[in-house]
Amino acid sequence: MDAIILQILNGLDKGSAYALIALGLTLIFGTLGVVNFAHGALFMLGAFCTVTLSRILTLSHEVVDPTRKDFLGNPLKVDVPYIYDIFGETTGAAIIDWAVPLSILFAIPVMIGIGVLMERGLIKHFYKRPHADQILVTFGLAIVLQEIIKYYFGANQIPAPAPQAFVGSLDFGAIFGMEPGAIIYPYWRIVYFCFAMVLIGAVFAFLQFTTFGMVVRAGMADRETVGLLGINIDRRFTIMFGIAAAVAGLAGVMYTPINSPNYHMGMDFLVISFVVVVVGGMGSLPGAVLAGFVLGVLESFASMRQVIELLPGVNQVVIYLAAIVILLTRPRGLLGRRGVMED
Repeated sequence: MDAIILQILNGLDKGSAYALIALGLTLIFGTLGVVNFAHGALFMLGAFCTVTLSRILTLSHEVVDPTRKDFLGNPLKVDVPYIYDIFGETTGAAIIDWAVPLSILFAIPVMIGIGVLMERGLIKHFYKRPHADQILVTFGLAIVLQEIIKYYFGANQIPAPAPQAFVGSLDFGAIFGMEPGAIIYPYWRIVYFCFAMVLIGAVFAFLQFTTFGMVVRAGMADRETVGLLGINIDRRFTIMFGIAAAVAGLAGVMYTPINSPNYHMGMDFLVISFVVVVVGGMGSLPGAVLAGFVLGVLESFASMRQVIELLPGVNQVVIYLAAIVILLTRPRGLLGRRGVMED
């Protein structure tokens, strides 16, 4: 039982990332009809927003510390972050420690700006082009962004630790009356799952309960009719592209303590996220979220030692096998709509 619970937790953790990326992909496809292969790069850019803010917060200058001496008895020069001069040592150290959560505030305007710039500068020219053209141009854009990050930040992983308050693990066994130590799970992975739930709920609430969201949903269903009502639906869809970019970016921001940022991390999630979108149903937001968690849990169970010993390598292909089975039985996906990509 403890092994099953642990694998479910692992699956929900991984499924959170899949669901967030797939949610942004589905928002873009549902509003603009664009198959965006650069969406994984937006996840990567979000992660590097964390790296950038961390480096800004740790910018320092040299000062002489008379309380510390070198081997010759001379006062030592030490690096002191500028933020210590502004907020004091205690507050400054706390801000640096909480750099990952604070990166959310930094990443939101940056990622929305990048999304709007992508849509206005490139994507809008491919609305009426075949999906193959959209895939080629957005995949090319993803490679360009990847190489830019590699040039400025290097090819190696860059650690971005979680705040000290969330370092360590939670003993689930003790909480639920099981044997202490039976189920140990890292605090930050729990935080990531909760963050994903809040962000997914916020996106659905925005689309469901705001006037802007209702207009967007109407435009997704019948763009031409909404335009005839005098509503500038194109501008709203551009904003939705920015919001989708922000969702992917925030997923990357909070994932940095789990997987240290590197220039190819977006590609690692891209293909699986598209599989999630297809399995959930093209254009279906609930389907993308559902498929993300289902496939995440399935992949987690396939990674168990007992399963790998019985079927070596199955953890590498289980998501694709599940996709084949689901699409053979439900060609539109779990919650797909009639008529989407069927022409």
